[in-house]
Amino acid sequence: MKVILNKDVKHLGEEGDTKVVADGYARNFLFPRKLALPYTPAVVKLFEGRKAEIEARKAQKRADAASNKDKIEALNLSVTVPASATGKLYGAVSTQTVVDLLAKEGFEYERKRIEIPGVTIKTTGKYKVTVKLYENVSAELHLEVLGQVDQKSAPAEKKPRAKKEEVSEKPAENAEAAPAEQNA
Repeated sequence: MKVILNKDVKHLGEEGDTKVVADGYARNFLFPRKLALPYTPAVVKLFEGRKAEIEARKAQKRADAASNKDKIEALNLSVTVPASATGKLYGAVSTQTVVDLLAKEGFEYERKRIEIPGVTIKTTGKYKVTVKLYENVSAELHLEVLGQVDQKSAPAEKKPRAKKEEVSEKPAENAEAAPAEQNA
């Protein structure tokens, strides 16, 4: 079914966009919430009249994206993650980690708008993460992953083990002593 979006719909499009969606999605979700209207000549004329207003909102979003781009590129974020002495992380830095770091700085973006080279980061170092802001505008975020070496998980000196012969003799002595106690 062909519809015209009345408001911005996450994962679908922006106000004024014409989209083809499943009939059930339109009838059961978009129309009852007034997120979209059916594509008819009357609705098309309505949106032609609102076109200037819609374009003004899109221009404002573009301007906001440009200002956010400058702010994000100026950021130098760092995250400390448990790691081995060699720099390999116990876990990984994912897009959700980057979303959380950006939220602390006052930026709210979806995980799907963030691109990490190689999907996740698994070693310490400096990385450039791409954040898609709006349409074709994207920013490069500088992210430094620091490793925190945990002393408890560091390999300790190995204690010498007892020989198997010594270990097997002790239970035998205890086994002989136990029946003597029971008989007494």
